[in-house]
Amino acid sequence: MGLWHVMYESWQMECCGEPFGVGDEVRWPLLLEDADSFYGGGWHDQLTKVSGPVEDLPDGEGSVRVVREESGLTVALHGDGEEEDAPCPGEWIRAVGLLSVERHSGEWPEVTGRVRAVQVLTQRFEETAPGSRTFEPVARERSLRSVSRCPKWFARESTPAPDGRERRRVESAAVVTLEVPGTDSWLSHAVRRARGLPHGETGPGAETAGLSPAEVTALLAALSPLREPV
Repeated sequence: MGLWHVMYESWQMECCGEPFGVGDEVRWPLLLEDADSFYGGGWHDQLTKVSGPVEDLPDGEGSVRVVREESGLTVALHGDGEEEDAPCPGEWIRAVGLLSVERHSGEWPEVTGRVRAVQVLTQRFEETAPGSRTFEPVARERSLRSVSRCPKWFARESTPAPDGRERRRVESAAVVTLEVPGTDSWLSHAVRRARGLPHGETGPGAETAGLSPAEVTALLAALSPLREPV
């Protein structure tokens, strides 16, 4: 079983999502997002690497371009495949990005897994100019808070900045650690290293064997130390 960080954005949950908790089994359509454009970029510990062949699958409204990750995960690729540098069906790719739940597209393939940890992401946003009412995320000004259950509704608060622009602290997403049978990942390798498990002698699933849900949550939080003030 491989561990994968998945972003469940607050607007997706508040629109049509169903709250879930640690230990629940879920089925989600996953998209590999461009990490540099996701809330201002600056991500590191939450990144996902996928490698495998690209396919076009029917999705009820046409087709969706997916990659079948070599360890077993199937995820949709960002974009519609019309970009000049978009990978072609049959091409083997290696890509790094952020996995996110996408429920507002066609009939994408779903990934089934068990929730092993949930962290609420708080992101800072600032007005582009005083009174503009247009807000942009501030790169790297974010934090994570471990919870046992994903909320249905997410909090936000506003404060004035010294230059007159409005500043917001927004609970923008739940960062979910999903354990998916038959897969392996960067995150699984990192957890096995953190636990001192011998490289090459232990496989996927060993990283969480014998750990309670609270111990898994604490270990994953230690590996994703987003603690910057927001």
